[in-house]
Amino acid sequence: MSSKESILAAIAKNKPDQLPLPEHPEYPVEGDLVEQYKNSIKSNGGQALEVKNVAEIQSYLNMHFHDSQMMLSLSSAVEGNFDIELAEDPHDLEHVELAILEGEWGVAENAAIWLPETRLKHRALPFIAQHLIVLLKKDRLLGNMHEVYQSINISDFGYGVFIAGPSKTADIEQSLVIGAHGPRSMTVFLMD
Repeated sequence: MSSKESILAAIAKNKPDQLPLPEHPEYPVEGDLVEQYKNSIKSNGGQALEVKNVAEIQSYLNMHFHDSQMMLSLSSAVEGNFDIELAEDPHDLEHVELAILEGEWGVAENAAIWLPETRLKHRALPFIAQHLIVLLKKDRLLGNMHEVYQSINISDFGYGVFIAGPSKTADIEQSLVIGAHGPRSMTVFLMD
C-alpha cells in the first residue's frame, strides 16, 4: 500500500458520524419596518422618502436634477434622458449623472437593497453613476438579511448585489469621504 493510500484509508476509517444540521435560528424584527429602514439608510449616508405616487418622484427629480444631465432610468415608472440600449459597453456609462433602478428586496436592519442582474443591464451601473435612486415597494421590505436570503434563490442569478447607501471610505485620520468610489448620493423612494 502506498503512503497516499494508507493516509486516505486512515481518514476514511476515522470519519466522524453524520450528524443532522443545526436548526436555523430565527431573528424576528419587530416594529415599523419603514421607519427602521429610513433610520438605517440615514446612518449609512443616504435617504429614504415615502411617496404616494410617481408624480412626487418626478417633482423631486425636477428639483434636484437638470435636463442637461445624463439620467438613465431602468424603471418603467420614471423616464430618463439616456437610453440604456445605446450603452453596449459599461464604459459608455461614464457620464451618467443619475441612475434610477428598481429594487427587488429591502432590508430594514441595514438599509441594503437587493439588485439582481435582471434589474441591471450593466453591472457597473449602480457604481458608476454620480447619484443613485432606487424605487422600492414597501411590501418588499424585510427585517433582516436572514429573511432576504430565505426569499431569494441565489443560484437563480449569475450576479446580484446588495447596496446600502452611497459610496464611502475613511482614511487613517478617520476622515469620512462620501462618493469616493461610487455614487455620491443614494435616495430610496418607498412606495405603496
